[in-house]
Amino acid sequence: MNAPKTHGAPNSPGVLATRNVRALVVRTAGTNCDRETCLALERGGASPELKHVLELCEKPALLDPFSIFVIPGGFSYGDDLGAGRVLGFQLRTHLADALARFVAKGGVVLGVCNGFQVLADTGLLEGVRTARAERGVGLDVNASGRFECRWVTLKAEASACAWLEPGELLPVPVAHGEGRFTVRDAGVLQRLKQNRQIALRYVRPDGSRAEYPDCPNGSVEEIAGICDPTGRVLGLMPHPERNLTPWNHPRWTRLGPRAEGEGLRFYRRMVETASALAK
Repeated sequence: MNAPKTHGAPNSPGVLATRNVRALVVRTAGTNCDRETCLALERGGASPELKHVLELCEKPALLDPFSIFVIPGGFSYGDDLGAGRVLGFQLRTHLADALARFVAKGGVVLGVCNGFQVLADTGLLEGVRTARAERGVGLDVNASGRFECRWVTLKAEASACAWLEPGELLPVPVAHGEGRFTVRDAGVLQRLKQNRQIALRYVRPDGSRAEYPDCPNGSVEEIAGICDPTGRVLGLMPHPERNLTPWNHPRWTRLGPRAEGEGLRFYRRMVETASALAK
């Protein structure tokens, strides 16, 4: 189904008139951030479409006309077998070749929260299609042992991801029970650093190193998001689509004048990157 186009006229604030970048948002049972993601993409300048994962599994070629592929947040299949495990299995089993071609031709892939968990399960973030036993990264139960829901601050690192500006601080909310970024061993962490795959870290609001609760889950080296070696596949636990307007932030009255939420810039730059790669 197509995402609704009733969020605002093309000339409304924060909405770009040009929509030449097509973005596919995938959903399944338990996905609950698909509409917000479509809105973020639309206001960022893309033309979003929403499809059920079974449509793609039946016809992987449906992915071909798109420049952006997004796995939004939620609790796919209730996370009954672990966060993102079932949806990750579906993508590995039915769409591994299609997704590999998509990235190879310059397509941009984003996974947010549950989408990050799914991407980690597929092996796509590690640049290879791995069996689950060979994965070097994962998202584990929060160190606190409970669901964490609060606003945090991210810092963009000097990574391969083209649409993140190094040093930029991004306030965004988190809402997850299994968001603790882990690595299999020190060698995996070193490889991520060498390939410039560490894209985002949790920090304190002033940009200094975070501890709990500013780092909500106990992630190794406060890592909140990583990209693949190409920089075109990004996964992160926090939700930039929940910070699109100045009024989304709970402290908006104390932040001074802001024309838009910082999450909108994130999506706009992603759309601009996808547009440039498609040329």
